[in-house]
Amino acid sequence: MRLILLGPPGAGKGTQAQRLVQKYGLVQLSTGDMLRAAVAAETPIGLRAKDIMASGGLVPDEVVVGIIADRIEQPDAKNGFILDGFPRTVPQAEALDQLLKDKRLNLDAVIELRVNESALLRRVETRVAEMRARGEDVRADDTPEVLSKRLSSYRSQTEPLVHYYADRRKLATIDGMMPIEDVTAEIGRVLEAVVGADKPAASAKRASPTRARRTTKTAKAGPAKKKAGKSAAKSGSTRGTKARKAAKAGSRASAKSPRAPSKAAGKGKKAGSAAKPAKKVKSAAKRTKKAATATGKGAGKAAKRAAATKSRRTVKVAKKTMKRKAKAVKRLTKRR
Repeated sequence: MRLILLGPPGAGKGTQAQRLVQKYGLVQLSTGDMLRAAVAAETPIGLRAKDIMASGGLVPDEVVVGIIADRIEQPDAKNGFILDGFPRTVPQAEALDQLLKDKRLNLDAVIELRVNESALLRRVETRVAEMRARGEDVRADDTPEVLSKRLSSYRSQTEPLVHYYADRRKLATIDGMMPIEDVTAEIGRVLEAVVGADKPAASAKRASPTRARRTTKTAKAGPAKKKAGKSAAKSGSTRGTKARKAAKAGSRASAKSPRAPSKAAGKGKKAGSAAKPAKKVKSAAKRTKKAATATGKGAGKAAKRAAATKSRRTVKVAKKTMKRKAKAVKRLTKRR
């Protein structure tokens, strides 16, 4: 996690940064601390920045950017860091964006602590008076006079950063005049929202293999279902064909059966009554043909079974009818 804390001097950025370090295991990168360390060590950068810091001015960009670039390369900053006091200007922010881009790093959030300047000056005056009363040394850049100059510099140079990061949807503004605990809690809620925004993407990545496996199973099951449907259709058409053949055989047998001569009235009536079952066989055969055709085309298993059963019954009826007809013909022949 990489964060920036914005706010005027005395807004409590250092205090909140320390709490974030403890909670998230981040590294606090304070340009003020780094520059003061350079001044104490009397390095070339420290000597150059000494007079500027004492008067409340802002250190040149190339000095600060160089310090930050070296610092984020150190191993303890790999897990994440908090920038306190940097960037101070839009050009510094642009330089930071380019620096992070070159290192393939992202800026997660920019938190602005907004305070009332008049109340802030009173707070600093009170703190300086308490330090002097305890006999402690007061830093030259930590007096109400220097603070007024730094606040003026912040308004003219650093405040445009608020609009810069707001346009990039990175900014979260928090009331820095609240009690310290309340400010910490509000920052925590902001960061939870930032971290939580990345969770759906991760869960989607985890879910994608499961969806892929389900899709593969469905794709594999498709051909099996098609084969089963084809085999069912074949079996239905086979049954229908058998039924049609049996019906045709019945109609042929009825067609070959001899009819009685129509000269004798009594015998003709009996021959006509004997011919009626043959007509029934034909009509039954036609119905069987239609049922068999519908069965062959139908997709439902229940319809196919019903058609096959009906075909078998029709064949039995045809056979019985043929037997009765043959017996009637024999009786007529004997009477002749």
